[in-house]
Amino acid sequence: MKTKSFFSLLFFLPLFVITACGQTGKKQNKIEKSTTMENKISKPENPYYSNTDTTKLDLTDAEWKKILSDDVYAVTRHADTERPFTGKYWNSDEKGTYYCAACGNKLFRSSAKFASSCGWPSFFEQDNKKSVIYKTDNSLGMERIEALCGRCGGHLGHLFDDGPAPTHKRYCMNSIALDFIPDTK
Repeated sequence: MKTKSFFSLLFFLPLFVITACGQTGKKQNKIEKSTTMENKISKPENPYYSNTDTTKLDLTDAEWKKILSDDVYAVTRHADTERPFTGKYWNSDEKGTYYCAACGNKLFRSSAKFASSCGWPSFFEQDNKKSVIYKTDNSLGMERIEALCGRCGGHLGHLFDDGPAPTHKRYCMNSIALDFIPDTK
């Protein structure tokens, strides 16, 4: 009987892992066409989400917990990290723009994305000087530079000095902390 249970576990465990890594939260993004024919993301459960407003946000942790899905909340508000090679954007080469999944702030353009072997989406530059801010991160026994959303302060990932020219930077981001709007052209 133990052997049968062991083999059942071997069969169902990969299915569980695949489902768990799919990152489908209870709150889904909806990409809509606006009247200006540009795409935008609509998140009715998050009144602070905007792809155009750059006003700094200062919400309490309890407020963020109410409006973000569990996985986005864990990463952006508590610096959790998704497993490498599991995020929806790590291997994407679709053209468009990346935004903060918590507040909608414009972060990166796909033209700054590059193929990295690290397992997370990587960019060599941010959209503008205010889109990403930085903080020293001494967690896990190492010194790193944490990359945070310039509008809401949400954790996005880390910045390293091993990227391609012209910046030689690698913004190593969590897919779950990003929303993506494809180019309409």
